[in-house]
Amino acid sequence: MKRQLLAAAILALSLPAAAQTPPTPPVAKQVPYTVKGPIDRVDPYYWLRDDTRKNPEMLAYLKAENDYADAMLADTKPLQESLFKEIVSRIKQDDSSVPVRERGYFYYSRFDVGADYPVIARKQGSLQAREQVLLDQPAMAKGKGFFSVGDWTVSQNNGLLAYAEDVVGRRQYVLKVKDIATGKTLADSVPNVEPNLVWADDNRTLYYIEKDPVTLLSKRVKAHVLGTPASADTLVYEEKDDSFYMGVGRTSDDQYICIFLQSTVATEQRCTPAASPGAWTVVAPRERDHLYQADHAGGRWVIRTNWNAPNYKLMTAAGGVAGKAGWTDLVAHDANVFIENFQPFDRFIAIEQRRGGNKHVRLLGGDGTSRDVASDEPAYAMTLGNNPESSATSVRYVYDSLTTPRITYEVDSTTGARTVLKRTPAPNYDPSLYVTERLWAPARDGTRIPVSLVYKKGFQRDGSAAMLQYAYGSYGASTDPAWSPTVTPLLDRGMVYAIAHIRGGQEMGRAWYDAGKLKNKKNSFTDFIDVTRYLVAQKYAAPDRVAAMGGSAGGLLMGAISNMAPGDYRVIINQVPFVDVVTTMLDASIPLTTNEYDEWGNPANRDYYDYMLSYSPYDQIERKAYPAMFVGTGLWDSQVQYYEPSKYVARLRAMKTDRNPLIYRVNMEAGHGGKSGRFEQYRSRAEYYAFMLRELGVEVPAPAPARGERGR
Repeated sequence: MKRQLLAAAILALSLPAAAQTPPTPPVAKQVPYTVKGPIDRVDPYYWLRDDTRKNPEMLAYLKAENDYADAMLADTKPLQESLFKEIVSRIKQDDSSVPVRERGYFYYSRFDVGADYPVIARKQGSLQAREQVLLDQPAMAKGKGFFSVGDWTVSQNNGLLAYAEDVVGRRQYVLKVKDIATGKTLADSVPNVEPNLVWADDNRTLYYIEKDPVTLLSKRVKAHVLGTPASADTLVYEEKDDSFYMGVGRTSDDQYICIFLQSTVATEQRCTPAASPGAWTVVAPRERDHLYQADHAGGRWVIRTNWNAPNYKLMTAAGGVAGKAGWTDLVAHDANVFIENFQPFDRFIAIEQRRGGNKHVRLLGGDGTSRDVASDEPAYAMTLGNNPESSATSVRYVYDSLTTPRITYEVDSTTGARTVLKRTPAPNYDPSLYVTERLWAPARDGTRIPVSLVYKKGFQRDGSAAMLQYAYGSYGASTDPAWSPTVTPLLDRGMVYAIAHIRGGQEMGRAWYDAGKLKNKKNSFTDFIDVTRYLVAQKYAAPDRVAAMGGSAGGLLMGAISNMAPGDYRVIINQVPFVDVVTTMLDASIPLTTNEYDEWGNPANRDYYDYMLSYSPYDQIERKAYPAMFVGTGLWDSQVQYYEPSKYVARLRAMKTDRNPLIYRVNMEAGHGGKSGRFEQYRSRAEYYAFMLRELGVEVPAPAPARGERGR
């Protein structure tokens, strides 16, 4: 009987266009399942979870959703193709990166025309020297549905290349090693690792992080010696606390190898000499609410720390760093300036810091002089680039804005003179045709929310335009304004694009993040809604022509606003969304759950359970009208499991009372980041943009059969 019902649903999707009948959306069966917690809940769609991803009935349902999406979007195919061509036309096909010098070699990546993956290469001594190909990724990816090199690193003697490869999309990488001179891949292979590799100075030992095969948490730092089996690898460090993430790396001067351990609320760093790894010195023991990072150059340690400094300060230690007692102030705390990152050089320090929501670079000389690198635009971001040599007297950084394609600069630390190393080529794009603004929208509690805005010159602010509003707003991750070839086609059609820098990010400092997590999480949602209402009131957009977009934790945001303020949005685009908050956070076996108790709360605690349940998008779906929606996921997603959006869509179909289309696209060969390859991501983008434009009435192709869902 089950197969008959499913076959009928699939058959409905194949009705000829001449029938002029909207396709029937798939209907997922309901099987009551009790989810245990402080209060037990019944989840009728829990059966869609299959950790093996082999359940035929589940896979058939996902296929039916994809078939339905195909049918519902058939009339947008010409627009999809047009959007894809417009996006790709603004990308230089045979582009290459700015070469970076390290230990006598210049390293770079280059794309050949039509290639989805770059070639990683180097030249010795001069850019005029013969090219050595390190990784021919187009050849490596051939015949694979998914391909990704997550990290690569060259040994200290420049002879060996270690890299991490993923051919599934699950972020369970395989460590491999290549002899650069011969091009031969060695027999060494270590599965289930993080894309984070470090060579010791002996050129035989590789440090890597082993993942838990079930939770996918980073669990152990191990040392692999070339020529030995992975089973013989030495355990260097094991983290017992599942709330901590792990990383390995070298200090800026290459003298130390460090293990980085960080949760939402605490940090610990352990370092050992790279020339003779042995005992690992703890920079400062972990302590709740103390976050720090330490780096070494110029004969001293420099530490970024929030110790008595909510927006962080820089401290230094000339000798050992085993504990805060020996640290002294270098850059004092400033309540109006958030120190986000830094890199020490032998003779100066480069600092990334935020003021007024914008991120800029500051140079601190060894003599105490300070210089800010300026910008001419109201909304922008500067980010430190790749600077592998601590002896350098200049520093690379990249500059972005909503109208300016990325520029790579080099600035002299003494004179402040800037040199443009590369302007990202943007064919068929003229920045003078577009305008960016920085606005401040009032939230309902009086907080001013920064908003970055872009539109085409000549735009009339008369309340008639369509608008796409984007935000993320979690984990303290800031969404900086940056040019993208995907936004320009929208602006050329008269749309406004807005980034809402809501609480939960860190654009305005650490307090901004704290005000949007745990039991303050709803601030993120109401901030987004209040920004929308402000922009509509200011006539940047028509009240019935607003689209919203977010992904991952930003997908939680999309799910929340669709429940809280469905009438404010005509369209919602929700990618790889974290929408089943309570069930996921109750299950420690699900990847990332235990890492994130300090972000969302632990629902085993009744207070957190009640608060999380009150906004969980899946649990708060009601029998009411919802906006038109496009929901996307990847079957192999390791960060937000495919079954979260699957359950969400199934429940939404059963509950919503409107005829607005609900599209669910499942990429069967992708993970959290979608399809691999340089251009494949743009085909996905073109698909949901075409859906959005159709629903907003921005651009509609030739008349097509009726669309929409049947009323319930």
